[in-house]
Amino acid sequence: MRLKVSGAGPAVIAAVIATVLVLGGIALALGGHGLAPDSPVADGDAAGHYAQPREQGDASAKALLAAVRSEPAPAAPGTRAVRSDRTDPLPASEPLEASGAEPSPAVGPLFYTGQGTPGHGCTASVVHSPKGDLVITAAHCVHQDGFRTDIAFAPGFHDGVAPYGVWVPTSIDIDPEWAEDRDPDHDVAFLRVRRVGDSTPVEQVTGAEKLGLKPAAGTAARLIGYPAETDAPVACQNTTALRGETQLRFDCRGLPNGTSGGPVLTDVDPSTGLGTVVGVVGGYQEGGDDDTSYSSYFGDGVAALYQRATAG
Repeated sequence: MRLKVSGAGPAVIAAVIATVLVLGGIALALGGHGLAPDSPVADGDAAGHYAQPREQGDASAKALLAAVRSEPAPAAPGTRAVRSDRTDPLPASEPLEASGAEPSPAVGPLFYTGQGTPGHGCTASVVHSPKGDLVITAAHCVHQDGFRTDIAFAPGFHDGVAPYGVWVPTSIDIDPEWAEDRDPDHDVAFLRVRRVGDSTPVEQVTGAEKLGLKPAAGTAARLIGYPAETDAPVACQNTTALRGETQLRFDCRGLPNGTSGGPVLTDVDPSTGLGTVVGVVGGYQEGGDDDTSYSSYFGDGVAALYQRATAG
């Protein structure tokens, strides 16, 4: 499992680094067993939809903004960016192990703000939608015995800096099969997000990945995620494979807790870093093990979930 739900990165609470190490170890132990007992959660409806009250989102944004720095952001692709005709060939990493990567504007950590100092425990990415306000991650990052109510997203995050601001959910959608029994074939979630005090859609700020449905095996891909104990992303490249008909498989070492929900990208534009997301770390074993990552397969179920999340 690649989820961590408490503790914080070193840049966020450097003044109490010894305490962070202790809490980080506790959170790592909890990571494979679900949320901590006092995690703030709420019920959604029977369809797997949760509309987050504005005051909850405002509180999450306030907590995270107090813990990170805001600096002028580098130019991001934005929705009007013209993708080049070229795609990165994405040769397999040598060795086949994740390593430090440059932040991507559309990818960032999910922070949890309701248990003391904010800490990031999953990864998410902006995906194209009609209203430009959609983020994709793993369902286990946002729902365990209820919808997590203290989530904040920081795209492009690095070294304690949130260059594109802090975004909080207006709604979260998952499949009811996940809510009922944590079905690994439905470990996908879509979040519609907003930035407090600003009506600009996130996609206009960061650009967005395309959503890739029914991906073929054997495709060159890049996986990006934020380890829970660092404030910068790691990435790995390899070809995708299938585990049966319901799971996408990606072999690579060095993708620890915190990389859950990270996008598996194909057709990456070398000029923007944007690509097509064909999976998010989760699914089987809620993400995999030290050598292999998985994603619920993006088939008809994910297509229907996307349509539900973007309706209205």
